[in-house]
Amino acid sequence: MIAWNSTPVPELDGTQSDITLFDTALQGRTVLERHPERSLYVCGITPYDATHLGHASTYVAFDLLNRTWRDAGSTVSYVQNVTDVDDPLLERAAATGVDWRDLATEQIALFREDMEALNVLPPDHYVGAVEAVGWIVPAVEDLVARGLAYTVPGEGGEPDGDVYFSLDAAAALDEDDDARWFLGQVSHLDADTMVALSAERGGDPARPHKRNALDPLLWRVARPAEPNWPGGTLGDGRPGWHIECAVIAHRYLPAPFTVQGGGSDLVFPHHEMSASHAWASSGSPLAQHYAHAGMVGYDGGKMSKSRGNLVLVSKLRRAGVDPAAVRLAILAHHYRSDWSWTDAVLGEAVARLAAWRAAAAHADRADVARLLAQVRGHLADDLDAPSALAAVDAWAAGTHGDGSGRQDVSDLADALLGVRL
Repeated sequence: MIAWNSTPVPELDGTQSDITLFDTALQGRTVLERHPERSLYVCGITPYDATHLGHASTYVAFDLLNRTWRDAGSTVSYVQNVTDVDDPLLERAAATGVDWRDLATEQIALFREDMEALNVLPPDHYVGAVEAVGWIVPAVEDLVARGLAYTVPGEGGEPDGDVYFSLDAAAALDEDDDARWFLGQVSHLDADTMVALSAERGGDPARPHKRNALDPLLWRVARPAEPNWPGGTLGDGRPGWHIECAVIAHRYLPAPFTVQGGGSDLVFPHHEMSASHAWASSGSPLAQHYAHAGMVGYDGGKMSKSRGNLVLVSKLRRAGVDPAAVRLAILAHHYRSDWSWTDAVLGEAVARLAAWRAAAAHADRADVARLLAQVRGHLADDLDAPSALAAVDAWAAGTHGDGSGRQDVSDLADALLGVRL
């Protein structure tokens, strides 16, 4: 699958230092020392309603990490998936009378346009679940053959043969290995909370005949009128959600790769279960570190399709809002914080962008050099974009130079913050 276009990232004088990042699994900050190669996997969209501010906030957050690593001289291998076949997509297609493939194609194209407009660096590999089916099938077959997955008989009209992963069997693998996976390793949740979240987020803990209520689906055998693909010994069907990301990551990234990213709603079950699949398949952790972006609400409440209050990047663009202002509105909030989109948030971002652009015309090179060190320092501190923006604000308010640093400050804003002046 093709990603989106990107302009070259400006090269800056000097280099970024080591950075600290909050690791969800470690429940605290960790130092990511400078390294020639870094790897990043960020879970992508299910393309039935792209791109709302929650999506945009997540991808801008990990774009900051990507840019900060690049500024430190690292080569970054970046992979993002697209869950282009799943229940939410099929349900939306049926409700709107649109072929699910057409809906996915339309929304993926819109997502690409939004990411390009927001100046988010594209992944090196942008991979759909559909194109990954041929890699997923043998991975699931291997888990079945090794006793780490099992089939569940149908009940209440459901067909026989859905394949589930055995969490208990995976937890028993190599119990003496300090790096082994265990349930709760990423989320640190208790069992009752896990069951409740599983039911809310695509799982089926109440399904009969499962060995563990939390065992996740690996392969859904074909149902009438549902898309399906050849599954070898598994029978025709389609893959589960969590195995998709584990297999795609293993195909393109080291094991373990450096950072698994996504929204905080993916901590459980998605990242927990993907980590279990990776461990069972390879004996290696999926990722060295887990980082998660906060949730975005609307005007103090929840933002959701059911409430009819989704703020879509495409609608803002069509209304004439500069994408750089949208990006600044996102960056004004720390990536780990939950926050709400309001008219005031957008207004502040528009004013900030105008002030920066006006100040750039009078930028002094020496002042910009000092600003560069400040911005780097803030980004090295758990991607503290709000403090980085405040530093630029202070510079903009006090700049009275000769314009010799205009290109320098434009390059700084673009390279580190992704903001085009």
